[in-house]
Amino acid sequence: MSESEGQRQPHAVLDLHSRRFKAQKIERLLDLDARPGPLRLLEVGTGSGGIAHYFGTHPSRRFRVSALDVVDNRQTVEGYEYVNGHDTQLPLPDASFDVVLSNHVIEHVGPPEEQLQHLQELRRVLRRDGIGYVAVPNRWMLVEPHYRLAFLSWWPRSWRTPYLRMMGRGKEYDCLPLSAPQARELLRGAGFTFEQQCGRALRITFELESPGSLLWRGLLRFVPDWAWALAAPIFPTLIYVVRPLPAPSPEQGTSGGGPAL
Repeated sequence: MSESEGQRQPHAVLDLHSRRFKAQKIERLLDLDARPGPLRLLEVGTGSGGIAHYFGTHPSRRFRVSALDVVDNRQTVEGYEYVNGHDTQLPLPDASFDVVLSNHVIEHVGPPEEQLQHLQELRRVLRRDGIGYVAVPNRWMLVEPHYRLAFLSWWPRSWRTPYLRMMGRGKEYDCLPLSAPQARELLRGAGFTFEQQCGRALRITFELESPGSLLWRGLLRFVPDWAWALAAPIFPTLIYVVRPLPAPSPEQGTSGGGPAL
């Protein structure tokens, strides 16, 4: 987090009730019930601690949970081990987790090279047969969620802070949302295979939070998977289920270089 580190804000969601729904959505998206336990789970950017708490005190499954953040904003501390981070490097051993979670974290860690390092670190600590959840705000969302300002992330990067100041919403734009092509490039560069899960995530959200909604019951639950896939690039949040690519053999070598966003 070297670039503008002192200006970056945690932007943590501290509402524990919403974090429980988020954790249940992640649990379903990753099909964690199908994985034999106990599962070692890491949440990077724990914020309130609500997601880590849900898994660490799960009523029917056993999770051993570590939760990391660079700013301690926890509202609950039960059920998990807290790890204090300082940058994109994770002070954790290689291949030590079955599940890794990065929920609205990557846009806060810094410029593209640090975003790539964040994902590479997730890949490093994830076991070969592990699975992960990565969510990031879409650059092309209509209203930027951290500052509640329309079109903020549409502008070129050098224009975003002046626009934020002009609209009286803040002094420094400290986030870097990604477009769908940018997110895919970073995930590939970090050594992940991935599936975009925006449509399925929306279905699960309605099933958990608004099962009686007329919009859900009368329309959205009938939308086919192919239509969700077509609409994925314009979803406000890009959601990916990720798995590690096998490490290359010494004979194959490695390719370096990160994407320029």
